[in-house]
Amino acid sequence: MLDWVHVRGIASKIGPSRTAQRVALRRAAHQVLDHPRVFDDPLAIAIAGGGLETVESVQQPYSRSLRAFIAVRSRYAEDQLTAAVARGVRQYVVLGAGLDTFAYRSPFQSAGLQVFEVDHPATQEWKRAQLRAAGIAIPSGTTFAAVDFERQSLEEGLRMARFEMQQPAVFSWLGVTPYLSRAAFDATIQFIAGMPSGSCVVFDYAVERSLLSPPQQLALDVLAARVTRAGEPFRLFFDPVELRRDLDRIGFSNMEDLDCDQINARYFARRSDGLAVTGGGHLITAQFS
Repeated sequence: MLDWVHVRGIASKIGPSRTAQRVALRRAAHQVLDHPRVFDDPLAIAIAGGGLETVESVQQPYSRSLRAFIAVRSRYAEDQLTAAVARGVRQYVVLGAGLDTFAYRSPFQSAGLQVFEVDHPATQEWKRAQLRAAGIAIPSGTTFAAVDFERQSLEEGLRMARFEMQQPAVFSWLGVTPYLSRAAFDATIQFIAGMPSGSCVVFDYAVERSLLSPPQQLALDVLAARVTRAGEPFRLFFDPVELRRDLDRIGFSNMEDLDCDQINARYFARRSDGLAVTGGGHLITAQFS
């Protein structure tokens, strides 16, 4: 059985996903290369393990735009979490966590926020090694929900991690959906749709190529070729109108879907360095009212 963790390749038998490693490096590079930062992550460089020079051509337009999108999607997810905590939500689930660092710098530990990092056991072993090497302690409110999807479901893994199914939660699902089958996407969304009122999911997604502008198509083609060479090809693309209709049909009544222009207007306006998102990726929050 294929799943959304295995499909991305994070749990490869030969080591962690190359794309997951590159994402961590680009989050770290943003801390060094871009001013002002759109996303502050003081642990990004330490957990990435150095080697920022391995991210090729960091100042080429393609790399700058990709770095901007990787940074802003983390900022966006944490902005949505901040709003949810203000509403009283106290559970945060990071799906396909990779080297995400939120749990280790959370400003909401004293508020009782519980963070559940969901990933394959092999990926979590890799992350624990990175944390030890960086001298980063695991807070008491953080739980590794190791899920081997060949043997158990997301629900089973969360229950074993003492996740409270009767309490609302925010689900962060970044950098995953393009690598999925539609069936794997639907299964996860249906599970989240069964959570209590006040829950929400934040994710990014790729738009169908035919709906993109020629420059966006070129950017997509370049990125798609790179991840294919890494053995982790893109599989899933959406029509934004149809996706919002599908989410509404299963019960998500409050949605925000940001395209490239809207992301830039909110997060990259009036910058002197010209850093911006130029591809066709979207950021979406779907919530139960």
